[in-house]
Amino acid sequence: MKILKFLFILLFVISCGRKESHPYTFYYWKTNLKLDRQEKKVLDQATVPYIYTRFFDIDKSAGKFQPVAVTTKDTSFQTNKQIVPTVFITNQSMYRISAEEIRFLAKNIHDLVQKKAKEYGLKMNNEIQIDCDWTAGTRNDYFKFLKELKRVSGKEITCTLRLHQVKDKSQTGIPPVQKVYLMCYSTSSPLENSDRNSILDVAILKSYLSKLEDYPIKKIEVALPIYSWGIVTNHLERHKLINALSRKDLENPAFKKISDHEVEISKDGFYFGSFLSKGFRIKVEEISDDQLTEVIHFLDKKIPNFNVIYYQLDSKFVSNRTF
Repeated sequence: MKILKFLFILLFVISCGRKESHPYTFYYWKTNLKLDRQEKKVLDQATVPYIYTRFFDIDKSAGKFQPVAVTTKDTSFQTNKQIVPTVFITNQSMYRISAEEIRFLAKNIHDLVQKKAKEYGLKMNNEIQIDCDWTAGTRNDYFKFLKELKRVSGKEITCTLRLHQVKDKSQTGIPPVQKVYLMCYSTSSPLENSDRNSILDVAILKSYLSKLEDYPIKKIEVALPIYSWGIVTNHLERHKLINALSRKDLENPAFKKISDHEVEISKDGFYFGSFLSKGFRIKVEEISDDQLTEVIHFLDKKIPNFNVIYYQLDSKFVSNRTF
């Protein structure tokens, strides 16, 4: 009996400590659809049959809507996953937008998505995802646009949901969709002087999502970060980002180590495609498996049965990581 009791306790402890398993896939956010061997292998192993693929951005300049950085396709982009086209729209595009402009924008977004899908022979899902950091000042027109896009396309329209849009839902409103994608990253600005990890600070995330269970839309998928970057600080305490840096990149004899994730440049030179002067500092921000596990455990208490979409599919971010 003592042995059985011990085994039961051991199994209970192991099960409580195990990372909750959720179906997962990836965002693909590069301008050119292209997969190397590592990316294709990781994508093939993903347990959700979709990949969320950026098609283009929409911005407004001189009163005109413009598609920006429309995606291209390389012959190496071959996958059995269904494509969910994702379109990023700047919040400024939604300021003072007329009913006629809403109809124009919805039709042209749908037409361009269809054109690119046909041109590249992509196997599409019946969904279009819109990514926009809407605010209280743009919510009404943005929501009208989502409804119009659904009417024009006949597809399921979904949208991203940022942390502040959950916390301040009475000001930012509830989008007219059946499903949202909660972006669990960008918890602060990387261009501020702070010791926090600006990509993901779990304590900040928990404070923003403390009432997530009360959010009116119940179908919530979760976007988690696996990307990294370096924050360069010059002599005037001004900052800029260098994408995809890791702590391994800081192992350079021309760098003086300040901490495990920060160095000071000891010698002027070109590093990571930029000229950096002596005295500049580089701080790398990465996401650990422990951070992701803590976020998932927290969300398991708030929302049921969610999929995870990792941002983003890139061999620099998926190598040596277990999903």
